[in-house]
Amino acid sequence: MGLLAFLKTQFIVHLLIGFVFVVSGLTINFIQLCTLVLWPINKQLYRRLNCRLAYSLWSQLVMLLEWWSCTECTLFTDQATVDHLGKEHAVIILNHNFEIDFLCGWTMCERFGVLGSSKVLAKKELLYVPLIGWTWYFLEIVFCKRKWEEDRETVIAGLKCLSDYPEYMWFLLYCEGTRFTETKHRVSMEVAAAKGLPPLKYHLLPRTKGFTTAVQCLRGTVTAVYDVTLNFRQNKNPSLLGILYGKKYEADMCVRRFPVEEIPLDEKEATQWLHKLYQEKDALQEMYNQKGVFPGQQFKPARRPWTLLNFLFWATILLSPLFSFVLGVFASGSPLLILTFLGFVGAASFGVRRLIGVTEIEKGSNYGNQEFKKRE
Repeated sequence: MGLLAFLKTQFIVHLLIGFVFVVSGLTINFIQLCTLVLWPINKQLYRRLNCRLAYSLWSQLVMLLEWWSCTECTLFTDQATVDHLGKEHAVIILNHNFEIDFLCGWTMCERFGVLGSSKVLAKKELLYVPLIGWTWYFLEIVFCKRKWEEDRETVIAGLKCLSDYPEYMWFLLYCEGTRFTETKHRVSMEVAAAKGLPPLKYHLLPRTKGFTTAVQCLRGTVTAVYDVTLNFRQNKNPSLLGILYGKKYEADMCVRRFPVEEIPLDEKEATQWLHKLYQEKDALQEMYNQKGVFPGQQFKPARRPWTLLNFLFWATILLSPLFSFVLGVFASGSPLLILTFLGFVGAASFGVRRLIGVTEIEKGSNYGNQEFKKRE
């Protein structure tokens, strides 16, 4: 085992990475708070600044995937689709089967220059998660309770506010609404049978309201819908903890582009279009499980140095004073000061672990276990 490989497995190193992420994130959130004064004066300047501030935080997670674990991401698509990536506003539909599917999506956003301006339709509970929810708030992310009767007006208003966004924006949608589990899949397929819809083997029944509303509200801004079907080679099930320990994964993403003009204007027809899309996604997953590849040409967008340089910048300005402080604590010889510091380290490690826990499937929400039994 080389030195770098050894360091990737050490808890203290993970703690230092977490320290840099948390402290830089809180610093970024404070700067974002200060930028609010720009909103009534120059809304577009506010948005551009916050795109770059968000990039400085999200790119640290992308750095872990690209440079720390050296995970590879391969696109299966065609040249015409690649030529459009990052050069238009788009809705991205991604399957929700893995703990790091969001990170693979962010990696593609970074490589095509839209990481800072990427958007999601997020559950409202995340608004109160430090760093993640707070950063999203300043990015005008649309939060929902996942109860359409209560969400409808909020979601429509939030989406319409994005119609004049100044930078190319990818709006990532997990139409399944929650991560795939066997229990949720069983309940979901009961609903599919009751509605007379074909069963899905690898996906949950898509919840269509978010998609149809997003396309309707952003039509005229968004020019395409991209369907992205993600899987990992050798049937691996990666985790954020695995990435933190430096485990290398190989992600394959089948990308298909649909001009927004192909999406029906009628809500019922758009709903049928989405159900058909998920049947096709299921067939793609079946092909991948049998052959180990998706159809189409293979493209490997090169990783860019900015995520690594950004992390090194924050690490340099934050770790130097930290090391000086730690040396001062132990040099003081004060048992109370040392114990207080160790208690702080324990609390910090707990906090970082809780942040990681947000991505874990077994700690995910119960949404989908029973909610599929209710009509959207």
